[in-house]
Amino acid sequence: MNFKRTILITGGAGFIGSHLVQLLLKKYPDYHIVNLDKLTYAGNLENLKEVEHLPNYSFERGDIVDADFLAGLFEKYQFDGIIHLAAESHVDRSISNPMSFIETNIVGTVSLLNAAKHFWGDNFQEKIFYHVSTDEVYGSLGEEGFFTETTSYDPRSPYSASKASSDHLVRAYYHTYGLPILISNCSNNYGPYQFPEKLIPLMINNINKDKALPVYGDGKYTRDWLWVEDHAEAIDLIFHKGKIGQTYNIGGNNEWKNIDLVKALCQIMDELLGKEKGSSEQLITFVKDRPGHDRRYAIDASKLKNELGWEPKIQAEEGLKMTAQWYLENTDWLERVTSGAYQDYYNEMYG
Repeated sequence: MNFKRTILITGGAGFIGSHLVQLLLKKYPDYHIVNLDKLTYAGNLENLKEVEHLPNYSFERGDIVDADFLAGLFEKYQFDGIIHLAAESHVDRSISNPMSFIETNIVGTVSLLNAAKHFWGDNFQEKIFYHVSTDEVYGSLGEEGFFTETTSYDPRSPYSASKASSDHLVRAYYHTYGLPILISNCSNNYGPYQFPEKLIPLMINNINKDKALPVYGDGKYTRDWLWVEDHAEAIDLIFHKGKIGQTYNIGGNNEWKNIDLVKALCQIMDELLGKEKGSSEQLITFVKDRPGHDRRYAIDASKLKNELGWEPKIQAEEGLKMTAQWYLENTDWLERVTSGAYQDYYNEMYG
């Protein structure tokens, strides 16, 4: 089958990546979507069961740090577009094991940049290297203000420092070699298929099991929450219509203090589980603060709105309820990803 474009999605079995892969496969049947994922703890092929048999989908298991492996992939598929999401992304894990973040987020990104530069040569026409990043590279805000695309970088954790480094390297390949790049920096994502180490699925899972709800410090750390499908649609729009060399911030226009978010989830879960109103809030437990904890993130996404017409569709109240309902209806998925049983599924499907 001849395809109009062949696009490599790195990290396509992860939380955001799997939503993006599903969107692109369904929206562009004339595109060949190749999903490259290492299948670490947060990568799960079960996220893609409903699309894995489509004729325009291919899966490859491998590590972006492996330059020889990448060379073989580029030779095999002749990619003309790359959307790079593969990353270690959990701040707490970066504090306990920073080297894995350096290897994947920095060395892996450079390996991918080198592969694109080598195989595309000097012919960059209709080629795109799109790097997906985070608002955490900007550091921490006070009570006022928002991150814009020109905000100075000030990363505070090994995770955000590794992502900041990868952003700088992507831009360096644009300025030095003319590699056609795009970058987006997004706020906190939430929705179905998110690994339960992250705040929202962790709280949903713990409430469902009547376990303590650990909240860092005073609970007043503030984040901007973005519905994952809104994010996937923004990536699609930027990939197709963004201006080469530019950065776009993607935010949900949904600022919540952690403690308020947890209390809202408690109310939603009490309703969904038929529990006495206020009972889940009794599970909230304040725990010792995380080192280098940024106080507030907030995204100004006006550039994306003004230039490309994107706005988030789902507001937090609606999105939180949909997320809670999904996890309650998919407890089997939750058990499998936390137990590692999805590796058995991989072996069954792909040997």
